[in-house]
Amino acid sequence: MFKSLSAIPKKLAIQEKYLRGRWSIAILFAIVALLEFTTPSEYLFGYFYTGPILLANSRLSRLGKLQITLLSAALTLLNLFVPPGEAIALATVANRSIAVMALGVTGYLSDRNHEYQEAIAIAKAELQSQQQLASIREDFVSTLSHDLKTPMLGAIETIKAFQSAKFGDVTASQQKVLETMARSHKMSLQLVETLLDVYRNDAEGLKLQLAPVNLVALAEEVIATLTDLSAARRVYISMSYGESDFRRSLWVNGDAVQLQRVFVNLLTNGINHSPRGGKVEIIMESYASYQVVKVIDSGLGITADELPHLFERFYQGHSDRQAKGSGLGLYLSRQIIDAHGGIIWAENKLPLGALFGFRLPAIPAL
Repeated sequence: MFKSLSAIPKKLAIQEKYLRGRWSIAILFAIVALLEFTTPSEYLFGYFYTGPILLANSRLSRLGKLQITLLSAALTLLNLFVPPGEAIALATVANRSIAVMALGVTGYLSDRNHEYQEAIAIAKAELQSQQQLASIREDFVSTLSHDLKTPMLGAIETIKAFQSAKFGDVTASQQKVLETMARSHKMSLQLVETLLDVYRNDAEGLKLQLAPVNLVALAEEVIATLTDLSAARRVYISMSYGESDFRRSLWVNGDAVQLQRVFVNLLTNGINHSPRGGKVEIIMESYASYQVVKVIDSGLGITADELPHLFERFYQGHSDRQAKGSGLGLYLSRQIIDAHGGIIWAENKLPLGALFGFRLPAIPAL
């Protein structure tokens, strides 16, 4: 009820504005018509009908604007015969015909301009709505991630305290349970941090701490951290150097922390897609102007439908995995590689398996 009462003054204001517009149009018509019909027909005042037409553009409906334009044209031509008894010269007819065309063009252009203004207003409103929605979404994700991280970190520290026997002796079977709980909480914490980073990167762009990085050393560190996961999945991880059997250094100018996340995401993806007893191979290739890293799993491969969407946010593909992911790892990896000026891609590796690779600009060996 109160809402409807508050809307009454707004309606009255709109009606008052509408009536003022109609009166303004009528007064302008009267002035121009008076000038037209009280002077000889060779004096052309019909161009002044553009005033009512332009006023109608923002105050009347499309039909009303058309009626005003037609009325202006009709009055301009009518002045050839009213007042009667005047000789009609050919030049006068030509001038008034040109004036009628000008009025028609004015009506058409004013109508088109009004449409463009409405379209721009709608686009601005939609853009503002999207920006507000994006801002709300970012605030929500940031708040949610922060609120989730705090209890997770607390739970991890509590589990560590149990593992170190601070609350009493722990049996071997209890240690296994605690290790599983700790691993689960760490994975959940990593997911929350990844989610927060993805939204932050989308909103603000990825900020890199660039320095010379050896991709080989980075890969070896990540392999060491994933030993437990690969052992639990019974997947063997190996590393080679393309056509060479000798260890190399692949130097790039990059952010070691962010590139480490790429290795973790690609290797974890390969482990989860490989069957028990399978293998994930990392191939390091060095070229004059760029360095290439390839991660090849022994899973079922990638379907043609999946390929275009693998690096999209929240895309998980087919469920041949041993463990379900969040659909954020590959998307975040693409963000990181793009920020480094590199290229990331995926392809099938026949007869079985998938290849995920990335390429980064090389720097001279240190």
